[in-house]
Amino acid sequence: MNQDLTSPETEEKLKKATSWIPALREEIGRVIVGQHYLVDRLLVGLLANGHVLLEGVPGLAKTLSIRTLASATNAEFKRIQFTPDLLPADIIGTLIYSPKEESFHTRKGPIFANLILADEINRAPAKVQSALLEAMQERQVTLGDETYPLPEPFLVLATENPIDQEGTYPLPEAQVDRFMLKLKVGYPGKTDEREILDRMASTAPKLDVNAVTSLEAICNARQHVNEVYTDPKIRDYIVDLVLASREPAQFKLDIGQYIQFGASPRATISLTLAAKAWALMQGRAYVIPQDIKDIGMDVLRHRVIPSYEAEAEEMTSEDLVGAIFDAVPVP
Repeated sequence: MNQDLTSPETEEKLKKATSWIPALREEIGRVIVGQHYLVDRLLVGLLANGHVLLEGVPGLAKTLSIRTLASATNAEFKRIQFTPDLLPADIIGTLIYSPKEESFHTRKGPIFANLILADEINRAPAKVQSALLEAMQERQVTLGDETYPLPEPFLVLATENPIDQEGTYPLPEAQVDRFMLKLKVGYPGKTDEREILDRMASTAPKLDVNAVTSLEAICNARQHVNEVYTDPKIRDYIVDLVLASREPAQFKLDIGQYIQFGASPRATISLTLAAKAWALMQGRAYVIPQDIKDIGMDVLRHRVIPSYEAEAEEMTSEDLVGAIFDAVPVP
């Protein structure tokens, strides 16, 4: 391994750049009970400049988590409730004509914020989903003849309903692929549930949050993600994992008939960046195979699409990704 890139000086520099993370976790923990998995993945998204798709039942503090994260980082937060009658202009903004001045004025939409909660994204038709996802991809919005850059950092947390509910529009695979991570958030355990009861069972629960870091510190740490060292063997391991989702027979995996589509090259990039961010959050200046395993399911679960045969045998994308991780040799 390159000694210069993992020298004590480099490690110390990277640790200093992420020194705000423990304080941020602690501040969020004053409001959010448990949900360490969700909070850590939101931080990965912030550091790796990737958006997050969330699947979970109502009432799991998804909105509260991102609002608390925004308050603790001095970021601007906007929540967009997706409905079947929503229009693209309701998200990105529009031009308003002023008869008095005989000119158009730009009215920016709620997309112009640092942290966006796109609630129930699959409640809206494809045209609206595309408007949001284009803004996510290009990091800019065009209104009339003018193009406006979106603020930095910019993170979209989109929540998704289960597909079998009425009135939903499934997100096409090509659009889902633009999300770096897809999280599945479950119910809290008994201890956490009791603490939620003690803390929140009030007509006016205390949700005061102090800003413990700044957007500048996050953007600075994001630059250091690029300095996290990834050994060539680790890079080969990432490529092998993605290739195994497309050509499982090469890795002696008999699951080819269960995979309709494998992961795209975007998955390779996302897995590398997410692993670098995860390593940085652990206080390391280099990626180890366990980082890939820790974050890999969140990067791949929405990119490995099960076939009809898999659905008939009740195999999920998680089962397929798990089989891939078991089969691909670890460096």
